[in-house]
Amino acid sequence: MQSRTGPLSDLLVVDLSRALAGPHATMMLADLGARVIKIEAPGTGDDTRGWGPPFVWPPDDDERRDENRQSTYFLSANRNKESVALDLKDDADRAVLWELVARADVLVENFRTGVLERLGFGPEALQAHNERLIVLSITGFGHDGPEGGRPGYDQIAQGEGGLMSLNGSGPDDPQKVGTPIADVLAGMAGAYGVLAALHERERTGRGTVVRTSLLAAVVGVHAFQGTRWTVAGEVGRGQGNHHASIAPYGMFACADGHVQIALGSESLWRRLCAGFGLDPDAESLATNAQRVAARDQVIELVEEAFAEWEAEPLLARLDELGIPAGKVRTLDEVYQWEQTLSQGLLIDVEHESLGALRLPGPPLRLFEADGQEKTPVTHRAPPLLDGQGPAVKDWLRSEQ
Repeated sequence: MQSRTGPLSDLLVVDLSRALAGPHATMMLADLGARVIKIEAPGTGDDTRGWGPPFVWPPDDDERRDENRQSTYFLSANRNKESVALDLKDDADRAVLWELVARADVLVENFRTGVLERLGFGPEALQAHNERLIVLSITGFGHDGPEGGRPGYDQIAQGEGGLMSLNGSGPDDPQKVGTPIADVLAGMAGAYGVLAALHERERTGRGTVVRTSLLAAVVGVHAFQGTRWTVAGEVGRGQGNHHASIAPYGMFACADGHVQIALGSESLWRRLCAGFGLDPDAESLATNAQRVAARDQVIELVEEAFAEWEAEPLLARLDELGIPAGKVRTLDEVYQWEQTLSQGLLIDVEHESLGALRLPGPPLRLFEADGQEKTPVTHRAPPLLDGQGPAVKDWLRSEQ
């Protein structure tokens, strides 16, 4: 077994999930040092191994043969894991999985409701085999309820969970978020549920079944839009790049592009007005509630004040005034930005076939109280299909 570092380095996670929600959860645990063994279907592996383009090939594969290609989608969600190919309908492979379950702290799955039970690996059977095992189950719409068995994919969940109705240029222009946010949020919710269950296990000695879904993850981040309906009876709808409850707060045109500002207090409104020659007590604009009601007028007023400013000097002026502001960056700009690099948000790994890769990194850093950063986890590239299968089986035999 490989030596590992990180706060979860004593944990073994068996990952039966595929696509994104489950793999994102297990990647979060792996980023914190857990040993994650990813179980994949022989021959094909995780569905995302075939999701592309874009694909990338080893540098010496001039013919770009399909058997050597790697999906950048798969690479995004499977760093720091080991891959073992097992056929869960084959008795010998099922025996290997049972041996892993016996040693595991956590098992993660995102099969449709009832599938794992039919394979003989339902939560009761798993915990009968290992009473300390924590089982994380991620479904599309929940494991029960009138629509609990529905298959779940990110964009469908974004629509069903109301998120698309809040995005877009207006109420008649629903738009999905540009990343698979329902999957990612479900993975995050699952990971923190696992950590809570691990803490509870310290007291009880027994594992727990943790359940979440893409629907739960989306509804769980409605924030003020949720209480806007449940308390005030208002249905939020898409309204472009401006805040529903704060003004001015959003994206504004300037001479050569756009800038974003966020005026979350009356003092910030007064600073903006003082800095650009506006009247903070103008009729119907003196309070945030008045400005929200007159949002179109506020946008016009601010854009008139910004019209002769180019973006860079405008951002410098806003910074000088102490007004939160920023630009809208493309992803290539984000990954070349010194601030991104300074936060450890890019990691360099060596892939078994692709060679040196630069990947987006984890969003957490751990520090001592004196400000000294703790030794980070040594990151490893996403695995080839069954890349660690023989080694893991050898390890299991040596542990018997």
